[in-house]
Amino acid sequence: MLTPIIRRLIRQSPEQCISFENYMEQCLYHPEYGYYMNAKEKIGRSGDYYTSSAIGGLLGEVLADYVVNQADTFGSDEPVTVVEWGGGTGDMARQLLDQMKSEHPAVYRRLSFISVETSVYHRTHQRRSFAGHLNRVSWLTEQDWLQQGPWENVIVLSNELLDAFPVHRVQFEKGQLLEIWVQWNDADKCFSERLMPIPSGPLQEYVRRLSLDVMEGQQLEVNLAADAWLRRIGNAIARGQVVTIDYGDRADELIAPHRMNGTLICYRRHLAHDDPYFEPGSQDITSHVNFTDLIRAGLAVGLQPSEFLTQKQFLVHNGLLQKLQDTLSQDPFSPAARRNRAIRQLLLSDQMSELFKVLIQIKR
Repeated sequence: MLTPIIRRLIRQSPEQCISFENYMEQCLYHPEYGYYMNAKEKIGRSGDYYTSSAIGGLLGEVLADYVVNQADTFGSDEPVTVVEWGGGTGDMARQLLDQMKSEHPAVYRRLSFISVETSVYHRTHQRRSFAGHLNRVSWLTEQDWLQQGPWENVIVLSNELLDAFPVHRVQFEKGQLLEIWVQWNDADKCFSERLMPIPSGPLQEYVRRLSLDVMEGQQLEVNLAADAWLRRIGNAIARGQVVTIDYGDRADELIAPHRMNGTLICYRRHLAHDDPYFEPGSQDITSHVNFTDLIRAGLAVGLQPSEFLTQKQFLVHNGLLQKLQDTLSQDPFSPAARRNRAIRQLLLSDQMSELFKVLIQIKR
């Protein structure tokens, strides 16, 4: 169980509490009990949430078509490397590889696909998913990938990755921003929160740069890990691009008055709630991605923002509507009918079409 492990970390801390970022790190990535590290099914009907890649295989197909179009900009005979970061079960990558192999064989033959995935469970699952493409696929750790740079003609993909990075939480109280830490409440036998001064370091430097109209009592998430990740990726790219798909928005939207409690949200058995202290390790904990921060971090390492779109706009611009199929069948469960429903769901669902954004950053 994860709760005793976190309580031990709290007891060992001089402050008798730990930062929320540390708490979230344990809940999601503890090697044995972390949510993303265990073998529990997470995506789909039997899991805790759905992703775009779980709807009809269409996101992977559209990304395959996008990769093919971008490959032409690298040169008709140049090798192309696609890297997926944190691909989970590998469903989206399998869809992409299947589409390229069947519809774009010339580009597929010069393709190398790299999966960077920390979970042993997910890497094992991916090896089964990629059974028809093992001559094109390899697995690297992040450190190995970075050391093999600088990379040429590379497209780095992430889908719902950065929203799961552990975040710091801060609260505006009596004219200053304080950090939310986590302590153990012996009387009530539960975790509780304590406001602490922000220690010197990257978080304090980030807060000093804020020029936001934050309201008294308002809470914000600060995803320093996402910024650091993008900087590492950008520094390892000589020529290529980063495609980030995630739910979130620009900074001014994320600190709007209607977000007094921030954007942190938990998912368990397809129910959303706002209690990150419920059964640590048993639920997903996420927060909205601050794309303004990602754009700023990318510029610092030479990645120019090319496009910032809703997922709906990205899918339409890259040919999703052309995948609609004419059918005279009255069977609502025919393959064509199911595919058309999946397209409508991707374009019309409030969870998928507008909340999710696509940021494309390019280094030439």
